[in-house]
Order: sequence, then structure tokens, then C-alpha cells
Amino acid sequence: MGNARRAVAAGLVLGAGVCYCVYRLYRSRRAAGAAARPAQDGGLLPQVSGLSVLPSRAWGAPSSLHPDTDLPKSSSNLEAHHLQRLIHLLESTDDPLIQEQALVTLSNSAAFSVNQDIIRNLDGLSIIGRMLSDSIPKVKEKALNTLNNLSMNVKNQEEIKVYILQVCKEIELSPLNSDLQLAGLRLLTNMSVTNDYHHMMTNAIPYFLHLLSEGNERTQIQVLKVLVNLSANPVMTRHLHSAQLDPAPSLLSLFDNGINKDILLRVLTFAANLNENMKNEEGIITQDRYSEDSIFFLLSGHSTQYAQKLLGLLHHQDKEVKGQAAKIITLQRGDIQSPNPLLLFC
Repeated sequence: MGNARRAVAAGLVLGAGVCYCVYRLYRSRRAAGAAARPAQDGGLLPQVSGLSVLPSRAWGAPSSLHPDTDLPKSSSNLEAHHLQRLIHLLESTDDPLIQEQALVTLSNSAAFSVNQDIIRNLDGLSIIGRMLSDSIPKVKEKALNTLNNLSMNVKNQEEIKVYILQVCKEIELSPLNSDLQLAGLRLLTNMSVTNDYHHMMTNAIPYFLHLLSEGNERTQIQVLKVLVNLSANPVMTRHLHSAQLDPAPSLLSLFDNGINKDILLRVLTFAANLNENMKNEEGIITQDRYSEDSIFFLLSGHSTQYAQKLLGLLHHQDKEVKGQAAKIITLQRGDIQSPNPLLLFC
């Protein structure tokens, strides 16, 4: 009987609206011990766009969240009492399929700023955050996607910050290039658009660099978004410069002419930010602070191979790439000083 119900639930998931599916699944789990509830959620069906989690790839951000950031898209909306039901459902059930669909619906609704506030005021952030401790990867992934969309609200970020260390650990423990790992990186991208929480990501920097050498292109792009945001903060320069590279050639390989342009532009921006911030207040480079296998020695002009790669990029077919390479070369020669670190807009 349980298998039949789950088969029916799967069919509903594929063919109906999210909230209707959640309601039917929830009702079927409770039918054995009590009479079925009246169908009060039928009005949600025409308001929900579908089952897919928001891709969070639309670029552009609120004025207070301006660097590299991921924005959601949606064409549907929910009312406050619907959101309240979903949050209560998420809190009261231990069925992973119901949890996933409730999180998908909350994620889609978080495309609207008014819903971001409603969910926070209903204590939804803490309830969603508890799902990060769930042992089922898909539930954790959906929770991270939901928090990612909700993090486009500054007040929400003040509550979501308590999960940053847990998210950093989850990224490290997740399978390489997995959807769970990418969901964590997307959340950190949004949480790093201001300087407020950068210090909470310091210990994760070595693993971010590891992902640059071991991850696929999708992972490299996402972790570079985080690193670019961190590098735009002068306070983080020392932590980034002191990070050890093992092996160093893996980072150098990202400066090749044949590298994906999205990766190349970001790694050049990362290097340019560090070059602009690497001088102390007296304008003196404190190189004795760093070891020879650190990012500082690689990207501050001490590497002949790196210098040759930058010169080669001056002949790149893309004007942005050539411009960034020229800017780094000029900065290393000390010909100009820029008052602000570069910010990467996509």
C-alpha cells in the first residue's frame, strides 16, 4: 500500500503544481491514522509555476548587494497564509519527499522580496536552516537553494550568517562537482557580496583553491565568484595572499589563452584585486610575511611563468581579457594606484 501511495505521489510530482503535490503527499501519510483533511490548498495550484528549483543564474542585484551574486527567477507568487502552511509542514514532517517539495515551493516563492520578509517573520529561516543537518543530500541541497534565494535580502542575511561555517564544511565534505557542493557555493556567493561575513569564510580559503585545481568548469566558475568577492575586501588580502598553493601550476593554468572566458575573466579580476590591495598604508610590499609557495609570491610579480602568461594574454581576442591583463601588469610595475579594488559584475 505504501509503495502504491508513493507511485501516485511521484506521478503527481511530475504532472501537477508543487503545493498541490505537497498537500496530497502529506494527506496520504496521515490517512492511516485519521480521516483525511478537507482539501484547503486547492487554490494554490494555479499560483505555482512548477517543480524545478530556481536556477539562480540571472545576474544583477539590489543596490546593497552589488558584487558577484546569484539572483532567482520566478513567475508565480504565494500568499502569507500559504507560506505559513508550508513552513509548518516542513517543520512537522520527516518525510524527505514532502520536505523536498515544500523547500522547492518556498524557494520559488522567495523570488519575491515581500515573501522573503514574510518567510523570515514566520521563523522560516531557522526551520529551513535545520534541514542542513539532514542526512539526505537532496534535502540539504534543496535547503541550500532556498536559503540562497532568501539571502537576496539583507535582513535575511543577518540570520543566515549562523549557517556559514556549516555550509563551508558541507562544501568540503560533499562529492566533488556535486549539485550539493554547488548549492553551498552559490549561497556563499550571495553571503559574500558585502564584507560583513568574509571573516567567517577565512578557514575555507585553502579548500576554495583546491576546487580551482580539482573542480570542473562549473565548479571553478562558482568558487571564483566567492574568491572575487573576498578579494574585493582589503581586510581579506592577507588571508588570501598567505594561502598555500599545492600545486602552484594548477592555478597558473587558469591564465592560459584557451581557458573558458568566464573563468579567465574572474581569475584575472581576482589577481587584480589582490595586486591593488597588497601594499600596506606606507605603500611597501611586506613580502617577508609570505612563504614562497603562497599566492602572494605567485601573483605579485615574483613568478616568471606568471609574467609570461600575462604578456600572452595581451594578445587575447577578447578586449576585456586584454584590458585586465594590461591592468595587472601596470599595477605590478607600480605605474598607477587605484583607490578601490575591482568588483566583478556579470
